[in-house]
Formats: sequence, structure tokens, C-alpha cells
Amino acid sequence: MASSASAQAQANPGSSAPLQRGIVKMVLSGCAIIVRGQPRGGPPPERQINLSNIRAGALARRAVQGQPDTKDVPDEPWAFQAREFLRKKMIGKEVCFNVEIKTNQGREYGMVYLGKDTSGENIAESLVAEGLATVRREGIRGTNPDQARLCDLEDQAKSTKKGMWSEGGGSHTIRELKYSIENPRNFVDSMHQKPVNAIIEHVRDGSVVRALLLPDYYLVTVMLSGIKCPTFKREADGTESPESFAAEAKFFTESRLLQRDVQIILESCHNQVVLGTILHPNGNITELLLKEGFARCVDWSMAVYTQGADKLRAAERSAKERKVRIWKDYVAPTANLDQKDRQFVAKVMQIVNADAIVVKLVSGEYKTIHLSSIRPPRIEGESAQEKNKDKDKRFRPLYDIPYMFEAREFMRKKLIGKKVNVTVDYIRAATAATDLGTSSIPAFPERTCATVTIGGINIAEALVSKGLATVIRYRQDDDQRSSHYDELLAAEARAIKNAKGLHSKKEVPIHRVADISGETQKAKQFLPFLQRAGRSEAVVEYVFSGSRLKLYMPKETCLITFLLAGECRLLPGASWDAVCFWNVPLPVEVEVESMDKAGSFIGWLHVDGVNLSAALVEHALSKVHFTAERSSYYKTLVSAEEGARQRKEKIWANYEEKTAEESVPQIEEKERVPNYKPVCVTEITDSLHFYTQDVETGAQLETLMETMRAEIAAQPPVEGAFTPHNGVYCISKFADGEWYRAKVERVESPAKVHVFYVDYGNRETVSSTRLAPLSPAFNIRALPAQASENAFAYIQVPQDEDARADVVDCVVRDIQNTQCLVNVEYVEGSCQHVTLQFTDTKDDVGLGLVKEGMVMVDVRKDKHLQKMVAEYLKAQEAAKSSRLNLWRYGDFRADDADEFGYSR
Repeated sequence: MASSASAQAQANPGSSAPLQRGIVKMVLSGCAIIVRGQPRGGPPPERQINLSNIRAGALARRAVQGQPDTKDVPDEPWAFQAREFLRKKMIGKEVCFNVEIKTNQGREYGMVYLGKDTSGENIAESLVAEGLATVRREGIRGTNPDQARLCDLEDQAKSTKKGMWSEGGGSHTIRELKYSIENPRNFVDSMHQKPVNAIIEHVRDGSVVRALLLPDYYLVTVMLSGIKCPTFKREADGTESPESFAAEAKFFTESRLLQRDVQIILESCHNQVVLGTILHPNGNITELLLKEGFARCVDWSMAVYTQGADKLRAAERSAKERKVRIWKDYVAPTANLDQKDRQFVAKVMQIVNADAIVVKLVSGEYKTIHLSSIRPPRIEGESAQEKNKDKDKRFRPLYDIPYMFEAREFMRKKLIGKKVNVTVDYIRAATAATDLGTSSIPAFPERTCATVTIGGINIAEALVSKGLATVIRYRQDDDQRSSHYDELLAAEARAIKNAKGLHSKKEVPIHRVADISGETQKAKQFLPFLQRAGRSEAVVEYVFSGSRLKLYMPKETCLITFLLAGECRLLPGASWDAVCFWNVPLPVEVEVESMDKAGSFIGWLHVDGVNLSAALVEHALSKVHFTAERSSYYKTLVSAEEGARQRKEKIWANYEEKTAEESVPQIEEKERVPNYKPVCVTEITDSLHFYTQDVETGAQLETLMETMRAEIAAQPPVEGAFTPHNGVYCISKFADGEWYRAKVERVESPAKVHVFYVDYGNRETVSSTRLAPLSPAFNIRALPAQASENAFAYIQVPQDEDARADVVDCVVRDIQNTQCLVNVEYVEGSCQHVTLQFTDTKDDVGLGLVKEGMVMVDVRKDKHLQKMVAEYLKAQEAAKSSRLNLWRYGDFRADDADEFGYSR
């Protein structure tokens, strides 16, 4: 590059030019450098200084892209050696200089010295003495001693044949630069991730540089693996606008790497851009950029980083915690959690599915934990219902989605009943359902996402490595992810490479499981096999109550409903405590003895050799049922119950042992003692049963409903987030737009769920989107279900549909939604038969139906009820005489009683 001033240059004597100082940022050629100042609150100013009175060869230039007329220009002889001489001597060093000439175009020429004053090495003289530059003798004045010294040094270099004055012309000093690589992938692979010597020639931004690979002179663009710094965006008008901290990140890299000798590990490539790690004697620039908050980790290139991705994550985490630079406004995903809530040890009680578990905390509280950053197996493309061609067959995700069962079983065998370490990574906010026209995004409630480990094994990583789950991909600015995200990505890469699980090309496993729960005919067919099998292995899939379960029988590949033998059914509160006994899905052994008329199997269940019926009785969560007397376990049950009774725990807390006198049975003739209490009739069924609410507890129900609805208004449930199951309590939105407590009776499909409103007695078929979980604060432990089922005492319900409809219409008109008085006369099965009176007149509603000839009398044999039966029969005779309604054709019982379904 020539260092001559034009004819229009303004010359100033060197002695009068002020001395200035700076740090050499870059050596442009053998006679030009860029000097910068000290940084103060940002990148410092910089200026180009050309060395006066000398000329060095020009470096190679690449042809301008897009202009075919231009060609690559090679190095001039000794140009690169001159540049290297200055680079090694000056880069990053402090120099002093004075500007002797400044052209009208702003180019500055002067003398440069190493150090803080002119006593340091004169750079121009050193170049000339080494034969790496020539002196511009045409502009030299004989009176200037500095210029005369340059001429003397040049003469000495010529006489000793140094540098460009040596024999041969210098053609061997011209580099053969390679600006592009034909096959970048093969080139990177050929390096075998061994360090390559290089010089950083240009810094585009904090994480992208242009490097000269030695000794073959490949000029390549290198992007730092695993990170990304803020960049300079090119606008439409051609100007560049820097992102926040882009200039600072660029200066950080420039001040440490520009024109330094480094080593680069070539790790991968993207088009003509090479991904790599730059190693400097003072450290790894990738980690430094992250630690100082100038860069963020990027997942797509983190996978190829060879120096340990955990170091990069740790450096980024350090910057986030200190909130430096690009992280100045950073808020941690778990910033609102106490330390005890971020990391804790808990016992796994239930495997919800392949990415969610329920754990029991030390406090006794139950908490659902989702595994961070993984997705369980799912059906892609078509919905599950579309996949399931058989409309009569219910879709069961656990068995019908490929590898879902294998994933659940892996979790069950690894975790159930064991203590695990939980580290909360983030809390995923609740999302509402979104309709996209052709498809929809389901709603999800708030989820606690965490890394779960047992024995040092990350369960999520183990699932992914076996191909039983996939890793979720995030936006680059989404910080809510697993703290071991890189290990998950690496595990997934191994699973894909080894074609495991979901990534296998083999045919997916099929689980043909017969669901015979509630199927009476199928249950009868299976009963003999299960009885002869003795103890059979099973897995508890779901717990309806303390003694009612759904079991998966692996050997028989079927699902059954199972009732524990030998114990009484409990009140809701005790049943809930009994449910807490179970870890689901739990491996057990069962002995089937019989079945009920609903198709549920009855028998004994053992866990690790322990009889669960006996355990529930022993822990005062159940009582011994008289049906256990025929069982070989009866003595064990009685002994366990006696111990619980003596300890006066739970259901025996108010137990008082009867004295001998109280124990002697007294045979007395019972008399009917009416005890009418006020109730409100809320629902009347087509079978003439009716539901009532106790007036005394009405205020409690109103308070509970008001509080529940206020909480729902403050935190509305996420539509579609609740998955209904038979027998589960929930809340349901009624036609009036209000929420009520309900119980799921049957699930036909997500669009058809049969629910029973436990406080009012009415039933409805609704979509699962109108259902939501029932908060523990409002469940039936807080206030029992208020709707009680009743039937009219002393009367027969007509079997003829028209006659029965007339009776129901009459009763609805008289007592629906009115307050009445009720007295329990007798109980049949689970239904109490009552007499009902109007509050004002005290008239008997059932007796009135008899008097109107709407129904016939059900003659009871109980002695204490004979007075009431006689009164009802008297009213029936009067109706018959008057030929009212049923009796309008006289006494039909002798001839055509079957028409109305009565018996005489």
C-alpha cells in the first residue's frame, strides 16, 4: 500500500506535531494500522494511521461479489510478511504517534513508536531495516535526520539482501488464498476436530469472525458453536442498525481476538459458514462472552459444541443471576418460588402419564409434577378419534397410542413408591383452548415442570434415550426449559441414531386390551378363569374410592373393576383417606372370589404380601363386613379391627365400648314414631323417585356455592383441561351459566359425559369442556352431597307408562321446588321410603295420590306400620268406590291386572 501524500496535502513539521497515544487494534498492511483509544462506557473511537515516507506491498483483495468484471488480486511480494511483522510486534500494544500530514480526504500520515514516548522502537525504521518496506526518497528533505536515517537503513538492507532485497524476486512470499471451500462438510470432517492454527482477520459481530487457517491459507467464516451475540441488522436503505449491546459484544471479541494467533476446533458447518470453537491462550472466548452477558446459548449449534455444553449453560446462568448486559431485565422462571419449593425430596404416588407424576411431599401434600422439556408419545396428524375407526370402541390413549404404555411402564417400574429428587425448572402458565379452524390447540392448566432424578439418573433423559419421549423445541428467547436441556437433546440424538422406540422403523407394538369393567356378560365369561388362577398379577390403573379400583391384568390383557372383599363401604371422608393408601399404577396380586351384578369382581388384593383389606381395617379406614365371615382372612380382619377400635383412631375416634347390660338384646315391639323434618324437593324422576335438600343445611350449601363461584370467577378453569373418569367428583356448568358440584356417572366420549348434580339430584349429558376439577376446599368432605334420594312409602308405582306419567306430572305440579316435611318410614336397598307432607296443611302427599286413584297401596307386613297401611287402604277403597282414575272401570285387578303391572 503506498504511503504518499497528494499534491494537495498539508505538510506540518514533525517537531511541531503533538504526540498522541493509543492501542493498536488492527494492522491493515505493512504501512497502515488502526489505533483505538481506551473504552469509556462503550466501544472507543479509532483512527487509521499511515506510516510516513515508506511503502509496503499491497495485500490480496477478493473480487467484488456480484461484479463479474472484477478479479481476485493476489498479494504483492513480501506484503503479507510485512503485515505479519507488524501484527506480531504491535497488535494490542500501546503506541505513541504524531500526525505529520493530513490530506483533504482525511488520511493521516505520521511516525509511530512502540511505547508511551518517542524513545520506543520506530516502526517505520524497523520495517525498512528488515527489508519489508521501501523508502519514498522523492519526498525526502536532506535536512531531516529521521528521513536520512530511513535511507541509510534501506541501503544497509540492500547490502545484506534482507527481505525484498534478497535474490529470487519474492514470488515464494505470495500466498495462494482460498476464499471458498467446495465441500465444507468433508473439509470439517477431515480435521477430525483437532485444533487448527489460525489468525482472526475480521470480526463481523461478537460471535461471527473471518479467520485465516494456517498453513493452507483458507479464509473462512467461523460462527462460534453454541452461542449467538446481538447482531447488526441491515436496513432497506443499506445502513446497519445494531441490536442492543451488539457494538459492545463486537468490541469485546475484537479486543481479544482480532489479528491474534488462535487455535480453532472446526465442529460442523452450515452452508459456507463453519461452526467452531476458538481457543486463545487466555481462555475460551465462547464462555467469556456468555459469562459477561454478551451472548445467549442457542440449541441448534449447542449440540456440536465439543468443550462441554454444561460449561456454557453455567456461564449463561451466571450472567442471568448477575443480570448483566443482555440479561439486565431477566426474571428467572422460578424467581417467585422459595428455595424449599425449588428443590425437594418427595415420594412418587402416581404415574399420571409418560411425562407427569403425582408426588407426596414431606408435609403430606400431593403435587403433580411434569417432566421438563419432554413430550410423551402421541398420534401425529389425525386426531385420536379419527384414528379410531371403530366408533363402538372407546379410544384409550394408554393402550392405543404407540409406545405410551411402554413409557408408562418404564416410569412405573422406576419410580412408583420411591423417593425422588425434584428440581423445579419453571412454572408453565395455564393456556386456554385455541380453535385454528382445521385443528385446535387444547387447553392446559398451570403445570409445575421439573427435573426428576433417582439414584443420579435423570428420568426424562432416560425416557428420551430409550425413544419413549421426544424433546420439545423452543423459541430462542423462551427460557422456560429443563436445566438439563442439552443432555436431553444429546439423548434424543442417540435414540434417533440407534432407531429406538418412537424413532424405530419397525412396526409399532400393539396392545389389544379388553375393557370388561361394567360389562356384565364379559365379566361372567372371565370369572371362572380368574377364580381358578388363584393369585394373579395386576396393576392398579385407577382408584375410584378406598375399596373400588380399576386393574390391568397383564396375563389376561384385560381391564377390570375390582372391589375389596371383607370391608364395609365408607363415608366420603374415610374413603378419601383410604385412597391415599394407593400408589398408582401399583403392581399387586389379586384373588378373585366372586362378582356383583354390575360386573365388578370382588376379592382380595395383596401388595408386597400385605392384604390391603386388612391394612385398611388396621389403619381405621374401614370396618369388617359380615360377608368376610366365610373367608380365610376373617380372623386377621377381626384382629385388625379390634386393634384399631382400641386405639380409637379415625373412624373409631368416637367409639365407646358397650357395657354388658347394653349388649343384652332387648326384644321390644317397635312402634312408628314419626319425626318430620323440613326439606326442599329439588328433582322428581320418571320413576317417581324424588330428591330433597335438608333445610337445616341449606345455608351451608349457599355459603359454599357463593365462595366456590367467587373463586372460579377469580381463577376461571381452563376449558377442556379436565379429563373425566367414572365416579370422579367435579364441577359442571349448567344451562344457567353457573357452576355446580357434580359426579361423573359415565363417559361415552369427550362430547358425551353423563353427570349427576350431587346437591340437586338432576342428571345431564354434557361435553367435557363444561367440566372442571373440584377444588378440595369444596369437595364432599367439606360438605356432603345435599341431594337425598327418596321414594313414596306405602304406594306402588304404576308400570304402565301413561299412568306413571300422569302420576309424575301431578307430583311435579304439587311439590317440585317447594318446601315439605318428610319422615322416613322404612329403607329398601339404598333408597329410603318416606311420607311427605305439605308444610302448611300437613296433608300427606302419597295418601292424596291414593285418594285420587292415581296409585295403589303397597301393603307392608311390618307390625309398627299397620296403622298407616290401614289408613292408605281405606283411602284406596274410597277411590275405588268413586271410580277415580285407575278405578274408573271398577276393580280391574281380578281380570286385567297385568295391563297396569299390578298384583292383587
